[in-house]
Amino acid sequence: MTCAELLIALLRDRHGADTVFGIPGVHTVELYRGLADSGLRHVTPRHEQGAGFMADGYARATGKPGVCFIITGPGMTNIATAMGQALADSVPMLVISSVNRRDTLGRGQGRLHELPSQQQLLSGVSRFSHTLLEPSALPEVLARAFAVFNSMRPGPVHIEIPIDLFDAPVPMPTQWQAPVIHRPAPDPAGLATAAAWLHDAKRPLVLLGGGCVAAPAAARALVERLDAPTVTTINAKGLLGRHHPLDLGANAALPAVRELAREADVILAIGTELGETDYDVVFDDGFLLTGRLIRVDLDPEQLVRNQSLALGLIADAGATLNALLAHFPVVLPRQGRRRTAAALEALALEQDPAFKPFVPLFETLAEVVPEAILVGDSCAPVYAANHLVAQPEPRRFFNASTGYGTLGYGLPAALGAQLARPDLPVVALVGDGGVMFTLAEIATAVEEHLPVVILLWHNGGYEEIRRYMAANGVTPIGVNLHAPDFQALAGGFGCLATRAEDQKSLAKALSQRPEKGPLLIEIDAHRWPAG
Repeated sequence: MTCAELLIALLRDRHGADTVFGIPGVHTVELYRGLADSGLRHVTPRHEQGAGFMADGYARATGKPGVCFIITGPGMTNIATAMGQALADSVPMLVISSVNRRDTLGRGQGRLHELPSQQQLLSGVSRFSHTLLEPSALPEVLARAFAVFNSMRPGPVHIEIPIDLFDAPVPMPTQWQAPVIHRPAPDPAGLATAAAWLHDAKRPLVLLGGGCVAAPAAARALVERLDAPTVTTINAKGLLGRHHPLDLGANAALPAVRELAREADVILAIGTELGETDYDVVFDDGFLLTGRLIRVDLDPEQLVRNQSLALGLIADAGATLNALLAHFPVVLPRQGRRRTAAALEALALEQDPAFKPFVPLFETLAEVVPEAILVGDSCAPVYAANHLVAQPEPRRFFNASTGYGTLGYGLPAALGAQLARPDLPVVALVGDGGVMFTLAEIATAVEEHLPVVILLWHNGGYEEIRRYMAANGVTPIGVNLHAPDFQALAGGFGCLATRAEDQKSLAKALSQRPEKGPLLIEIDAHRWPAG
């Protein structure tokens, strides 16, 4: 086999890949030899950033790494933004790229697509970046990538292959079966201490992050037996089910939840980095934990970031949830449901002027497409959804407002989610500013016959930044944008398009979405009822 043929065989047969996102280029032609007959689905985005965001959405919807084939140089600088978002949110992504011939690397000869050090550039947005110098090492390097995905805090991995190695002959591996790797279990002594502290707590609080999404049943059972108010972060939305009586949602930055946090005598935080974009979206460092903090994370460095630690366990979130559950065979009644209900009542989210216009929007989505995966860009409906939306299961809500916070994420990530979960409806929540970063991916949706609903909130520019400028006495510059005719643009791509001005017209548009191909629903923010 050639090195390129072996790569495809290993991805398919050893590591279970079924989809690849990529744009062919002169440096990757050999990588595509035989791909058509491999059984792998190849999806061609219109920009490498779109490829990365599609792989991200695919991974978040399934838990499986998204795979990309990317060209040397500009292809890699294009996808770097998407890798940065995936790194910030611990999303598994495998980026396979070409690089110039081995005998030219680092020599600055002006070769096509040449960078001084592509590997060094991508190291900053990946768990690791590796240059393959010996084709027989490919199985080992791929195994290392999947070991990262399966056993530690995941994120993007970059493997670059010099163009003179793609057609190099390689021996068939003697071992095709992928290794079984178990994530670390919690230390028994540490677990016992954590259980004792939680048992004796008077006012416990639980914080569950995206690291817990693989164990919803254990998470739900544990918080119920602890009778503890629980914050589920944006990436953990749906973990406890829709409208669970102990779920405070992703509202840690709001006053009533902050008060619970300050009052808590024992806090259990599992699979969450306790980062700013989940716990302090008002950016005043006001989320304070004064009680005993127990943290569980796969990353030992993460245990001591952002808040003062009392007890840390380096362990898999799911294994820890199940192990802790065994220490609590019965419910410990501690007024948890009452305290949660009181906090939610004090929040009065649906009456908040910042959120009120979006209440009918999300009521309509929940009524017409209750099982939908909602994928968001950084835009006004998404900021409201982070607080308002409740989902029935995890992996049904994710967006780019956390962590890296890039624009242009929503549309291509929704396409990746739809490819991964054709059994579920997918809705992309985008704004007229951010969608322009990756608008060309409508062509990909049409080409792949993906029935994604593109819900476009049109408020005439970068509304959030416009408000920040006004609030800080800065004359608005660069935020009032000329918008294209989105209806005509969608039609030019072959995408159905319509407008919705209220709850009724939105429900009608959603109910008439096509079975094959995307639908763009444009909402004029200035005409939408204020609530």
